[in-house]
Amino acid sequence: MTDTTNIAPSVVDADHLRAFHRKFVTGVTIVTTMDRGAPRGLAVNAFSSVSLDPALILVCVAKTSSTYEPLFRAERFAVNLLAGDQAGVARHFATKNPDKFRDVHWHMGEHGSPILDGACASLEAEVRERVRAATHTIFIGRVLAATCLDVAPLVYMGSGFFDGARLEPAQERPLP
Repeated sequence: MTDTTNIAPSVVDADHLRAFHRKFVTGVTIVTTMDRGAPRGLAVNAFSSVSLDPALILVCVAKTSSTYEPLFRAERFAVNLLAGDQAGVARHFATKNPDKFRDVHWHMGEHGSPILDGACASLEAEVRERVRAATHTIFIGRVLAATCLDVAPLVYMGSGFFDGARLEPAQERPLP
């Protein structure tokens, strides 16, 4: 396991950094796993594809999350990309509620991870590496299965949720 906790403190203005992050548009993902027979999950906005061959993805999880320890112990996890009508699910999984699955419809994926019903896409992965990075751990997973529905995703920007079906094509400005 790689450990990057001894990095010098940032000299970047914190307000400018927060403003930058608020401008970044991202899909809304819920990372789920099984822990001692119980489903566990949390909202994560730090998700990325690493490579297609081999199929690798990553998620970053705060060490303060109530789901951190179960995920750290896990061999497998799922990433559920929420659909445009699932803002309530996103808010629900962003809480510290100890039983986030009680009021949520889900099923077991083919590799044993909880898959949220209605998500526009989901994948299951096995943990390949855990990289400790200051306040977070980066979980790198090898994708075992992926599914996708023909519905638009939920997107997040500037502390708000948006329906991905309503995105408009960008108007390009000519180069100077």
